[in-house]
Amino acid sequence: MSLTFCNLHFTQQPDKVVYVSNALMKSLNLSGKKTIHLRFGRDRVPATIKPIKKAGKHLYLASGIRNLMNVPKRGSIYLRNLQNDEVQLGPLIGVLSDGPASGSNPFGSRTGFIKQLLREGSRKSYIYAFTPRDINWQNETVSGFFLNDNGSFSRKTVPLPDVVYNRLPSRRSDFSPAINQLRERFIRRKIPFFNWSFFNKSDIYKLLENDPAAGRYIPESITNPTVEQMKEMLERHQFVYYKPTAGSLGNGIYRLTYSPKRGYFARYRKKGGNALLRFGSFNSLMRMLQGRHGKQLRGYVVQQGIRLIEIDECPIDFRFHMHKNGNNQWVVVGIGAKKAGRGSVTTHIKNGGSLMTPEQALSRNFGDRAGEVLQHAKSVAITLAQAIETQHQHLIGEIGFDLGIDQEEHVWMFEANAKPGRSIFRHPSLRLEGKSSVEHILEHCLYLSKFRKRDGI
Repeated sequence: MSLTFCNLHFTQQPDKVVYVSNALMKSLNLSGKKTIHLRFGRDRVPATIKPIKKAGKHLYLASGIRNLMNVPKRGSIYLRNLQNDEVQLGPLIGVLSDGPASGSNPFGSRTGFIKQLLREGSRKSYIYAFTPRDINWQNETVSGFFLNDNGSFSRKTVPLPDVVYNRLPSRRSDFSPAINQLRERFIRRKIPFFNWSFFNKSDIYKLLENDPAAGRYIPESITNPTVEQMKEMLERHQFVYYKPTAGSLGNGIYRLTYSPKRGYFARYRKKGGNALLRFGSFNSLMRMLQGRHGKQLRGYVVQQGIRLIEIDECPIDFRFHMHKNGNNQWVVVGIGAKKAGRGSVTTHIKNGGSLMTPEQALSRNFGDRAGEVLQHAKSVAITLAQAIETQHQHLIGEIGFDLGIDQEEHVWMFEANAKPGRSIFRHPSLRLEGKSSVEHILEHCLYLSKFRKRDGI
């Protein structure tokens, strides 16, 4: 297989003809050939080759070809020379999301990020966004959202994509029967579909806790704990976190503390503020939790509390935004340090937390050794990503880790997110990392769709 980058043009001639410059003929090993099969997505059309004398690598599609294949636009594009005189245009990248079906804001709060993806990706691919409603499985086409030069969207019918990047926004939709069927339909057609679904906390802990390389970074965690297990964990660790297995954004999390002299405390988020309750006995604490979440404590994880490094007596943790790169390797693309708000259970910004660079946070705690501590944390993050990928049965191309570092410099993993938020990239010092994140997504799409050589292009 050969791969080359060329300039694609359209002509108005109705014939099934492609005009190929001499340099492109040579790159695609087409010299002396009279016909080829052009492929776009899953569409395949025979075409007559007509060489032309033009400097550079150029391909002209007659309208008879373009209309049959629904090629959406001219411009710079990759060509793959496959077996049996078949040449594929692409890649055709689909970004799957959903939203309110608004004309100017079709993907809700994700519209800005999707526009950024489409803007960057259109320089070397056919990239579009789509919702589950936009797929015609019978015709194997999609009514995709393409980005115009002025920043608006236009709808164009194109073949099913060569690769799908899943950014469906909610757990409810992600695990619905309809979306499960959608994923399986792509897989049956051998179309790579990455970031399969949201992670479940308990599943990730189970994947990692017995992994020889990653297990040492996971705090002790028990899914669906019994009352006895809750009490034993509290007495042994002094404080624990009690959190929903399918939660996100810090919602529904309790920090439970035990002091032999003062009793039991529960700190949690309540109506936009931070609440702190004191209980004289363990039984009264449990009555409160069971009254809120049921006697069986189902759907929750109790996790060992860790004494993290602090600034101004407020705990610090770190969001590591991980990506697969164009060579299918895990890399750390962005890191944000999150300082908890006073009295807050978590470091989430909406709960009063603040964002800073990792260098700022670590230098306050470790001085000259901050760089060494950060490098070790990056190494741990890559180890964790590799372990999850090894144990997970579906394609993963992006992970957001919430990691903590204690005073002994040990790294701990609290959360792994399959569809991480992008709030850390709003920090002025992390905007370049945000751009790099988009580039890594696109490079991994090229890799999965086989439009990228291992040694780069």
